Amino acid sequence: MLDDAARAAKDHLYTDLADVRKEMVATLDGLGEYDVRRPLTPTGTNLLGLVKHLALWESRYLGEVFDRPFPEPLPRWDDVGQRGTDLWATGTETREEIVDRYRRVWAHSDATVGALALDAPGHVPWWPRPDVTLFGVLVHLLTETTRHAGHADILRETLDGRTAAAPPRDAAFWATRHATVERAARAWT
Repeated sequence: MLDDAARAAKDHLYTDLADVRKEMVATLDGLGEYDVRRPLTPTGTNLLGLVKHLALWESRYLGEVFDRPFPEPLPRWDDVGQRGTDLWATGTETREEIVDRYRRVWAHSDATVGALALDAPGHVPWWPRPDVTLFGVLVHLLTETTRHAGHADILRETLDGRTAAAPPRDAAFWATRHATVERAARAWT
């Protein structure tokens, strides 16, 4: 029975991760190159950079952490000079390259998750408690990918009002909603 429960837990975590990955990539749909790349926050957060970041870190977490390195070159995790460069696309990286790399990471991750049990040991040298299990890494990846998908929803909403979470509504609906929220906030001034 425990094996069935562990299998169900693994399937549930991984199915949720697969769904949120697709939502993440979908935030790029219909946008031009400038809009997917441009910094939309004071720290430079942008849609394509979030996809690039997720590809890099998923390849690490479901790759080298379990001695199953992703077969393409990656910047070193401990290279201080490279920190943060995974959060934006350079002038020579195309959207297709970044999205295709993310999809190749998915295939590599699928193989890792398929091959290992939830209690399979791994090692995350950059964590304070580096000894981990596949279960812990899947929970971490699902949390981080979902967090960044939320960032992407907000960035996309800033650009054109579209999000993965909100149902399609017309501008009048959102103007009314905005005014209602503004009135509620002003009640506290």
